[in-house]
Formats: sequence, structure tokens, C-alpha cells
Amino acid sequence: MNDEQVEMDRFQELAAFVAVVEAGGFSAAARRTGDSQSAISKSVSALERRLSVQLLNRSTRSVTLTDQGRRYYERTKPLLEEMAQADGELMSSTHELSGLVRIATPATFGRLHVLPLVPQLLTVHPKLQLDLKLVDSVQDLLVEGIDLAIRVSPFHSPDAVVKRVANTSLVCAGSRVYFEQHGRPEVPEDLVNHNCLIFNGMENWTFSGPRGSFNVPVSGNLSSNTVETILSAVQAGVGIGMFFRASLSGEWRDADIVTVLDDFISETRDVSLIWPNRKFISARVRQVTDFFALRLAERL
Repeated sequence: MNDEQVEMDRFQELAAFVAVVEAGGFSAAARRTGDSQSAISKSVSALERRLSVQLLNRSTRSVTLTDQGRRYYERTKPLLEEMAQADGELMSSTHELSGLVRIATPATFGRLHVLPLVPQLLTVHPKLQLDLKLVDSVQDLLVEGIDLAIRVSPFHSPDAVVKRVANTSLVCAGSRVYFEQHGRPEVPEDLVNHNCLIFNGMENWTFSGPRGSFNVPVSGNLSSNTVETILSAVQAGVGIGMFFRASLSGEWRDADIVTVLDDFISETRDVSLIWPNRKFISARVRQVTDFFALRLAERL
């Protein structure tokens, strides 16, 4: 048997195994694939012999995955999906993107910078489906089924692929009305006498000076897990907030909000695009990532 035949047999074994898992049995898998039940059974048995492991628990009523079978299925199914995607692209004369891409982005940043780009992406690729989640909280991307995350904060995962596309600085800001009533802080330590609005539990704000970076503990009468809430309260004259300069765009640019303590803030944050796993990234996710990488770099 030549190498080509060996590779073909291995692909058939894998395809048969996945079909059995997804159809829930050998006869159902045979109906789905058009192969005979005996051929499906032989392929799966050959796969188990080659791996020297039992992948399926078989009974007269049901077929279930063993623990090792479940792990193998979770690793190999994306490979088949990637191959199917590649085949579809080659067979398509237009190479038109189609299918679902789930994207997660911080709420305010997403509304200001990601949503305006969506119509252009869907105009170019009308068969593409986007599921856009605007959430400020960091989540488990794999558990949530996210294909692409857009982050404006550090992200640490050994399996993730992070692509930096731009950066934005932090700013300390309040409304002109607030500063007229309460005065402007001249140094970061002055913030202890001001109503500081707390985003996501950040009660220590970082500044820099001649001796390096230092933290100032702050407090106030409003805290929230969304930047949108903090920005709205800042605009209304409630207090002072700390957030990304990228958030001061759109309607917020003309909201009579002014920054303070600029000479004491040097910290920046990367705007990054993240794949939750480095293996088997579909072509549509790669192209959507490339689109946002280019367009976000132009906006920021």
C-alpha cells in the first residue's frame, strides 16, 4: 500500500468516526454519508486499532464516546471543518466568504469603532453571518464559542493567538461643569478630594512621575462594570473617570469632556485581535481578522 492510499484510509477512518459521533450511531452515520454500515464500522475499528485506544462505547441501544474518544473528537473535528472550508473555497469561483463568525468586543469600544465597520464587511461578503457580542467582562473565549475577540486590555492564555493592531492611551477626564464646581486636580494626589467614578473595581489609578509609576487610591459614589455608564456620568458632571482615549470619539468627542493630569499619564493599552486557539482557524475567521486589523488601525 502506497503512502497516498494510507493517508486516504486515515482520512476515511477519521471521517467515519466523526460521522458516528454526530449521527449518534453507525446506521445513522451510514445514512448520512452514503456508505454501508459495515464500511463505517470497519473504518472506526481500524482507527481504534491504529491508535491502540477505545474511542466509542458500543451497546445494542447506543454509541457513546469514551473519555479518550471525546478528547480525540474535540481535537479532530475542527480539522475536518477546516478541510471542508478549504475545499469549498477552491470549488467556489468567487471565493465568497460564508458562514458564522462570533466576535466579542468591549461594549463602548465596539459601538464606537467595530459597529461602524460591520456594514462594509457585510457588503463585501453578504453571505457572511456575524454574531457580535458587546461585553466589557473578560470571558472564556473557548467556552463561549468566540471565534475572534477584540481587546483593549491585556489578555493572557497559553493557547491564544494575539495580534496587536494599534494602541490607545489612558486618560483621566471630567466635564467642564464638574471642574467649575469642584476645581481641577493639579497632581494625582488631589484625586482624594474628588468624586472618582470606578470602572470594574479599579480603585487604584496608575500615574507616572520622576520616580516612576505609582498608584493613587480613589473612591466615589458610582461604580459600574461598563465604560458607557462611567462616560455618561462623567458627561453629566457626576465625577471624574479613567478610561481609554479611544472611548472619547463619536458623540463623546463633543460632550464637553476635558482631560486632566495628562503629564502624569504615560500608560497605553494595546488594541488586539485574539483567536482563542492557535489550531484550525477557518479561512473566514482569518479574513475577518485581517479586515478588522486593517480598518481598526486606520481608525485609531
